[in-house]
Amino acid sequence: MVIIKKLIFISLITLAVMAAAQRLPSDVVPQDYRLTFTPDLASATFTGDEVIQVTLQKPTTAITLNSAEIEFHKTTITQGGSSQEAQVTLDPAKEQATLKVATPLTAGAASIHIEFSGILNDKLRGFYLAQTKIRRYATTQFEATDARRAFPSFDEPALKATFDITLIVDIGDTAISNGKIISDTPGPGANKHTLKFSVTPKMSTYLVAMAVGDFQCNEGEGDGIPIRVCGTPDKKPLGK
Repeated sequence: MVIIKKLIFISLITLAVMAAAQRLPSDVVPQDYRLTFTPDLASATFTGDEVIQVTLQKPTTAITLNSAEIEFHKTTITQGGSSQEAQVTLDPAKEQATLKVATPLTAGAASIHIEFSGILNDKLRGFYLAQTKIRRYATTQFEATDARRAFPSFDEPALKATFDITLIVDIGDTAISNGKIISDTPGPGANKHTLKFSVTPKMSTYLVAMAVGDFQCNEGEGDGIPIRVCGTPDKKPLGK
């Protein structure tokens, strides 16, 4: 019994050390994410563009954030009106990416601009593909640490920020996110339209939500609070 207890104790210590090793450094604090996603349901892929406003607690030449199954295309870091391209080093085992710049960044505000792409996976996690008998949909499941599969982020519950989300989707489809739709404009291109959502309150990354498809909604209110219930077209009567 004593040996078993010791083994359990050692195992718990090992797990704690492993968990600590996955944690991000505490010297970069996210403030706001400006995110644009263009999902391609036919190919089960998506492209993304994001700007993260951060506060650096001390001077540094490297910023580490979370990323899993994401391909980085171009990354720049801007501070004080000066931009420099960052070299990206991936650590798949830790689900982290480190962005390194040649000129040291000072303590204070900075912004990170990343152009990236990913897959609409079939794992029911991150930004994933859902299939009905009729068609495909894209939706999200980010809890607890799967937002990093949709966009590079500081994907820890304590690192809260605001989110400004835009989705570019096919004509005939719509999108749902955390905020209300504040604009719906044609393009880019003849077969797309762009939906921009209101900025969220400060929250954890795992609370970000998105869904893309031919959703139809019932709208109403309760106690003066707007309520909208959405679903696939065949489920719209149930929303009443």
